[in-house]
Amino acid sequence: MKKAGKILKISSGSPQFRIQAVFDHVAPLYFFYGQNEIDNDLVGLNIDKSERKSVRTFDQVITVSEGDVVFSLVSGQATLVRKIHEGYLLTQNYVKINLNEQLDNKYLTYILNEDDNIKKQLKLGLQGSQVLKYTLKQIREIDMPAIPALSMQRLIGDVYFNQIHLQALKKQTADLETVSTLEKLKRIDKNERIEI
Repeated sequence: MKKAGKILKISSGSPQFRIQAVFDHVAPLYFFYGQNEIDNDLVGLNIDKSERKSVRTFDQVITVSEGDVVFSLVSGQATLVRKIHEGYLLTQNYVKINLNEQLDNKYLTYILNEDDNIKKQLKLGLQGSQVLKYTLKQIREIDMPAIPALSMQRLIGDVYFNQIHLQALKKQTADLETVSTLEKLKRIDKNERIEI
């Protein structure tokens, strides 16, 4: 078995506390790539539309590109960056994984999220007393499983992302149906009430 750090280029995001924010409108504006973006990219939808955190800075910062594999050191979840989040700023709570030509990015996302052996390795090395957090070193030390041929990786990766997208759509539909039904019940209840 090969260590992830030997076959993949794994780099940490920009340390947030070192970024010098400026109020000069000439400075580039960066939106932060965070857990909401990871969740949205993984399911292929824009589910959470909460306000995006941003910063203006002249500093050199690490940003993400479409197709990058990003792993959260906080949630232990990996995703594939979509075009909508290209150029977002990556902080030290995330790592960016650059692949070699023998590994498909969707397949890598799949095994980081679903492979039982990788999950076990990650759980064994959790750090922190109050807040459990993975480390860059820990990600580099993952023993990678045997990898199938590239054509099979692509097939598995595509099916994985399609299934997660479908599951998110079904949940979204069920949530909308619940809201609609509750609104109907409230209207019926209001119209049927009588003074006692």
